[in-house]
Amino acid sequence: MVRIALPLALLVGLALVVPGLSCDRHRGSGPALAGAGGGGAVAQTPEPATAHKPASNGAPVWGYRVVKTYPHDPRAFTQGLLYEGGKLYESTGGRGFSTVREVELETGRVLRQKALSPSYFGEGLVMRDGQLIQLTWQEGTAFVWDVRDFGLLFQHRYKGEGWGLADDGTRLILSDGTRTLRFVHPDSFVELGRVNVHENGRPVTNLNELEWIDGELYANVWLSNRIAVIDVATGEVRRWIDLKGLIDLRPEPPIGDAQNVLNGIAWDAEQKRLFVTGKNWPKLFHIELVPPAGGG
Repeated sequence: MVRIALPLALLVGLALVVPGLSCDRHRGSGPALAGAGGGGAVAQTPEPATAHKPASNGAPVWGYRVVKTYPHDPRAFTQGLLYEGGKLYESTGGRGFSTVREVELETGRVLRQKALSPSYFGEGLVMRDGQLIQLTWQEGTAFVWDVRDFGLLFQHRYKGEGWGLADDGTRLILSDGTRTLRFVHPDSFVELGRVNVHENGRPVTNLNELEWIDGELYANVWLSNRIAVIDVATGEVRRWIDLKGLIDLRPEPPIGDAQNVLNGIAWDAEQKRLFVTGKNWPKLFHIELVPPAGGG
């Protein structure tokens, strides 16, 4: 098959309007035991907050303000991210490179990790009752790890692809890259229901990494700079978070790879901190959200 290199901006635009467009999303790179290397957290110089007016016929669009910047392993193809009990956990993808890991927030250093078999591609990640539940992409398998030593406790099976995973306190919520969210039982992965995500009746597809925050579902939209905030009872997008300009990868490796998009949302419920990063990004950001002019 002939592959044609396209600019990221064009790929993003196409992915949002052409159903099923793929640019080999799952090509991860190798994990680094030493972490991101060099330095600790960098206090962000105060800068003007970005905010965008809501679309005339769509959900309001919020902006952001960077509070602090942290190092992140640039070889971590981030598929799942969570912050629990003062610790940062991450699921990385790539066949032969997939891991579940604990990361030191301040330095980006990988404190410990468990490598998946090369036949598995790591995806979404949640913590529940001292266990890390990790999806896989096309293998239909969810691994349940003991958070204390990353020992494998058991496995669940599910149909279809696994992309993102969140926990609303009662059910797990699973995305598969389409507009559909599935609700599954946390102890068995038996499907309990599903909902289609939309904005004013228009389907919202490419739903990726997920995070449950104060009664709402935050979802990365693959190949975009936006996060959708979703009412899971109805599937309606309540608002968007536009993170355009958060990072510029051009001066930093890896260069020119359309795979290295925004992906990874973690919520520190105790300190009310929101963290975001991307696939193979050398930085992780603590951000605050900025409402559009006039509220929203």
